[in-house]
Amino acid sequence: MVNIGIPMATLRRMYATMLKIRRCENRLVELLRNGEIKCPTHLYTGQEAIATGVCANLRKDDYVFSTHRSHGHYIAKGGDLKALMAELYGKKTGCSRGRGGSMHLVDPEMGLMGSAAIVASTIPLAVGTALASAMQENKRVAVAFFGDGATDEGVFDESLNFASLRKLPVVFICENNLFSTHLPLYLRQPADNIYKRAQIHIMPGIRIDGNNVLRVYEASQEAIANARNGKGPSLIECRTFRWRAHVGWPQDYDVGYRTKKEVQKWEKRCPIKAYEKFLVGEGVLSELEISQISEQIDREIEEALTFAHESPFPDESELMEGVYK
Repeated sequence: MVNIGIPMATLRRMYATMLKIRRCENRLVELLRNGEIKCPTHLYTGQEAIATGVCANLRKDDYVFSTHRSHGHYIAKGGDLKALMAELYGKKTGCSRGRGGSMHLVDPEMGLMGSAAIVASTIPLAVGTALASAMQENKRVAVAFFGDGATDEGVFDESLNFASLRKLPVVFICENNLFSTHLPLYLRQPADNIYKRAQIHIMPGIRIDGNNVLRVYEASQEAIANARNGKGPSLIECRTFRWRAHVGWPQDYDVGYRTKKEVQKWEKRCPIKAYEKFLVGEGVLSELEISQISEQIDREIEEALTFAHESPFPDESELMEGVYK
C-alpha cells in the first residue's frame, strides 16, 4: 500500500479530477469539429496534472486566476460542468451568463475570479487579491496560472517584484508547454530558465515535471502553505505540453512549428496514464473502480450537454446589464 504522506481520498480525488478534465476536453473536440460550439476554445489536454495538483491544496475560499486555456482550472477548483458547458454554448445558465465563452470563465463562489484572453493580464489581479487578503488577514491564498508566453510580458516581473516586496500570499504557476501560440521558447528568450526569474525577486523558484501530479501536489502544497503562513510568494515552473492546437481541436502537425513525432513523444508521457499505473500498482484503485469513475464522468458530461442544449440564450433586453457606462 502506498505511503507517501498524501491521504488516500486525495489520491483518488485527483485521479477523478484529471480524468474529468480529459474526458470533457475530448468531448469538446467532437463538438468543435462539427461546429456545434462556436466560441474560440483553447483545450487543456495534456496539462491536467498541473491544475489538479495545485487546486487539490486549495480551500474553497482561496482564489484562482486563469488564462484563455481555462477549462482545467475551472474543473479542478470545483466548477460545475453544467455551468461550463452552458457557457461554451453562450447560454444564460453559463458560469459567465453566456457572455464570456471559453476564454472568460468566472465562478466567484468557487474562488475562480476570472480568466482572460489577454496574455499575463490576470497575474497582477492575483497579486492585487493577495494584497487584499494580507490587509484583511483572512489567510486566503491567490494562485495565478499562466503560460510561458506570459513571462515575456513586463507585468510578469512587475507582479513578482511587488508580491515579494510585500510578502503577499500568492503563488505563481507557470504552465510551460514550450510554445507561446506557435513560437518556441528559444526564439523568444535568451535562456530556458523561467523558474530562475524568482531569484531576482528574492522568492523561491523551482522547476518540476508538470506531468507528474504527485510532484505538482507536493511542490504547490509547500508554496501554498508558505503563502498562507506569511512567508510570501513562490514561483513554480511546470514543464508540460499541450496535445492540441493553440486554439481549437486539431493537433497542428501541418503548421510547421512542431512535428507529429514530437506530439506523439509527449502523448507517451500522458500524465493520466502514468498516474493510473501508479494508483493501480499501489492498490489505491482497482481496474473496476477506474472503469466506474470513467462511466460516472461520462454521464456527468452528457447531462451537462443536455442542460446546455435545453438552456435559453440571454435575452436581448439584458445586453447592457453589467456593462460599465
